Amino acid sequence: MQKEKIRIDKYLWSIRLFKTRTLASDACENGKVKCNGENIKPSKNVAVGDEYEIKTTAKKWLIRVTALLQNRVQYTEAIKHYEDITPPEELERIQFEAAVFHTGKRMSKVGRPTKKNKRDLDQFMDGP
Repeated sequence: MQKEKIRIDKYLWSIRLFKTRTLASDACENGKVKCNGENIKPSKNVAVGDEYEIKTTAKKWLIRVTALLQNRVQYTEAIKHYEDITPPEELERIQFEAAVFHTGKRMSKVGRPTKKNKRDLDQFMDGP
């Protein structure tokens, strides 16, 4: 029986940690994917039981490979091929950041008056 091989960039794309394989490859090249604390190349082969530290824009992942996956599948199937072993402190930090994140967009109906509010105000000031 021939041993199954899969590249790390293809694996990370297939388990849906990255939207495209190019993004997964770029992350490897830029040092955002590590195995045993060392940067790895996109061409490194993945083995069951390997642990990887991956930094994405949303989260810092720590995963353990439980099965190999050649093609991209839906999320419910993809999560069966790795184990998320991210420490709880990291998850708490992400939840706190999400709670205090501010986009700069004001909330609806708060702040400046709408056109209707302005018309009502003008009508009130001018009288009947």
